[in-house]
Amino acid sequence: MKALAIIRTAERIAAVSIFLVMVALYFANVLARQVGGTFASEFAWVEEAVRLMSLFLVFLTVGLALEKGRHAGVHTWRDRIARATGLPLRKIIDAVGFVFCIYLVWLGYQMTAFVYGMGQKSPTLNIPVFWIYLAPTIGFALMALRFALSFFGRIDRFAGQASEE
Repeated sequence: MKALAIIRTAERIAAVSIFLVMVALYFANVLARQVGGTFASEFAWVEEAVRLMSLFLVFLTVGLALEKGRHAGVHTWRDRIARATGLPLRKIIDAVGFVFCIYLVWLGYQMTAFVYGMGQKSPTLNIPVFWIYLAPTIGFALMALRFALSFFGRIDRFAGQASEE
């Protein structure tokens, strides 16, 4: 569980850092546009950079959201169905979620490797485009980890949700 605490801390630090850099870049971009002239054209890369950062921000925090039980769901139906059928529905959800996320990690890796091999660069940042495809790959790997930990009872991602059980 110490490893999970380290991952959690790294995710939080990365998310807060990315968000603060995004705010600072947009603020600088607005100031540059107010000044105008050729100075504003020097900040053309900001919008693409912030778009890339927001992509990483979303996918780096999906694991944290899943762990806290913050993903959308119909809890009352899930619990009623589990009670009526006697099925371990939460375990089934965790298992299906894990398999689905692992499949998406595999697809993301395939896409990332393909785009990396193509050598395409982004227009204004001039960085490899494969970084765009790396974000969902990392995000779904972090979600798969949380689904697995929940399945094996190492975390209780359902603790914060209202339950009829």
